[in-house]
Parts: sequence; C-alpha cells; structure tokens
Amino acid sequence: MRKPSIPTEQEINEGPQTVSFQIANGNARQSCILQTKLPTKAQAQKYLLTHWPIIEKMARDALATGTLEDGQIKLVMN
Repeated sequence: MRKPSIPTEQEINEGPQTVSFQIANGNARQSCILQTKLPTKAQAQKYLLTHWPIIEKMARDALATGTLEDGQIKLVMN
C-alpha cells in the first residue's frame, strides 16, 4: 500500500485543488470542474477516479438542468 503523497510547500500555499474533466454531450464535450478540499493534485485526481460514477451523475444532472457557470459545470466536494 502506498502512502499518500505529502503536499509540497507550493500546494500548501495554493490550498484546495481543482480537477478538470469532460463529459460527452451528444457529439460535443462539456467541460467540468471539481473543487476538492484535498491538498495535492494527485489526491484530487484519485478522488475523482474513485468516485467517478457519482461525480459523472452529478455532472450529467447539472447539464440536464442547465446549471452552468461561465460555460462549465462546477462541482464542489463536501
């Protein structure tokens, strides 16, 4: 089992990490952002992949209701 990565000084200064991803929207792609509370990009990416089914459903629900900010779907980790 691997130890979680230790945040660098820059990551500590930057604070919580954001992960970008896209979902299919017909023949187009929809840009999405997940704001996490995690200190490293690696941890945020792992969170996205681990919880992908739930995050994808939330993004698709937001797309269906038209909940976009600046043309992107923005999700926030609780």
